[in-house]
Amino acid sequence: MEKFFTLFTLGINYLYRYRRRYGFLLAALVFCFAVVTFITSSRDRMIHNVYYSAQQHYAGDLVAVANNKEISVTNHFSADNIVTVLNAADKSGIKARYTVLRTFLGDKGTVYFNGNAIMQKYVIGCDWENEEHLFSKMNFTSPVNYPIGDDGIILSAPVADDLGAKIGDSVVLETENRFSQKNTGQFIIKGIVKDTSLFGYYKVYISRLSLNRLLLFNDDDCSFIGFFFSNPSSAEKNRIKLQPVLEEVIQTGPLVYSRDEMEREKEKAFSGTRVFLYTMSVYLSEISDLLEALQIITYALYGMMLLIIFVSAAVTYRLILHERTREMGVMRAIGFFGNDLRIVLWTEIIILGFISLAAGFLLSIILSAAASFMSFAWFPGFEIFLNNGKLTALYLPGSVIINIVLTLLILVAAAIVPSIKASTKNLPSLLSGEPI
Repeated sequence: MEKFFTLFTLGINYLYRYRRRYGFLLAALVFCFAVVTFITSSRDRMIHNVYYSAQQHYAGDLVAVANNKEISVTNHFSADNIVTVLNAADKSGIKARYTVLRTFLGDKGTVYFNGNAIMQKYVIGCDWENEEHLFSKMNFTSPVNYPIGDDGIILSAPVADDLGAKIGDSVVLETENRFSQKNTGQFIIKGIVKDTSLFGYYKVYISRLSLNRLLLFNDDDCSFIGFFFSNPSSAEKNRIKLQPVLEEVIQTGPLVYSRDEMEREKEKAFSGTRVFLYTMSVYLSEISDLLEALQIITYALYGMMLLIIFVSAAVTYRLILHERTREMGVMRAIGFFGNDLRIVLWTEIIILGFISLAAGFLLSIILSAAASFMSFAWFPGFEIFLNNGKLTALYLPGSVIINIVLTLLILVAAAIVPSIKASTKNLPSLLSGEPI
C-alpha cells in the first residue's frame, strides 16, 4: 500500500511537471465535456418543461376524462361517476400522490374588461387548495394571496396585457353552458401568470364550483380526474393497472397511444358517459416528432464530442509518451517495474480527467447561463420548451453520471494501449528513445 501511495504521488508530481504538455488535451477535454453536459442538460430541461406544461395543463400524470356526446360541454363527470372512478383507483392500487378534480371548458369562453374582449382557448375550473402544489410552481407577476375564493380569477400575462387589466380589477367571463346558451360571471383578478407557451397563452383559471355553475353542472361535478405519482414514469404502468378495474364498473374506452387514436375513439358512437385514461405521452404525441428530432440532434452532437475527446487524447498522449521515452528508460534502470510505470502513467491521466471534468462542468454552467439570455422568439411555439421564456439547464444525476463515465472511459481507452506499450518496451529501446 505504501508503494502504491508513493507511485500515486509520483504520478501527480509528473502531471504537474508536464502540465504544459498536457495543456492541449486538458483544453480539449474541458471544452468537449462542457459541450456534452450543456447539450444533455438543456435537452433534459426542455423535455421536463414540455412534460410539466402538459402535466400542469391536464392536471396529472394519468388523467381520467369523461366524454358525453349528449351535451355541448362534452367532458362531464357526474358526482356518482367521480366516486366510481375514485373507488376503482383505490381498488387498483395505483397509489396516487395527489388526486385532482377539474372542470374544463374549451374555446367557448371570453373575458371582458373595459370594453375589450378576448376569447380564451381554455377555461379551467380548479380546487385552489387542492392544487396548491401546481400553482406554487407557476411564475406569477406578483405573489398570490390565498385563499383565492370563488370570485377569483387567474389570467395569463399576455391576456392581461391585451386587456389592460391588473391585479384587483374586475372582469366578466362569458361561457357557453351545457345547453349551448351564454352565461356570464363577474370575477376579481387574483393572479397573473407569465405563461406564453402553447398551453398557457389564452387560458384562465377560476374555481371549479364557479365554472360548474356557469356551465349549469351540479356543484360536485367535474370534467377530468387527474392522478399525480411520486414517479411520473410509472404513469403508463398505473394506467394498465387501472383500466381493467375501471372497465368492470363504468363504460370505458380502450387504451390509446396517440392523439389520432384518441380522436378516432371519441368519434365512435356511444351513449351516456364514456371514460378514457390518458397519460401525458398521449397528449404530447403531436410534438413527438419534434422531441425525436431533438434527441437525434443531441445524440449526433454527443457522439461528435466523444470522438473529439478520443482523437485528442490518443494523439496528444502518444506525443507526450514519445518525449518521455528516455525518462521512462531511466526509471526502469533504477528499479521501477513495468507495473510501476503503468500506475504512474494511469494516475496522470485519471487525475487529468477529473480536473477536466470539474472545469468542464463549470464551463457548462457558464454556457447555460449565456444561453438563457438568448431569444427564441423567431421559433414559433418553442416557448413550450423554455422555462419562464428562457433556455435553462437541468442537471439530472443520471445524465451527469453517464457523461462522466463515458468521458473517463473514452480517455482511458485512448491512453491504455500507448501506456502499456511504453511500460512493456525493453530497456535498451527506451533508453535509445525509440518511438512507442
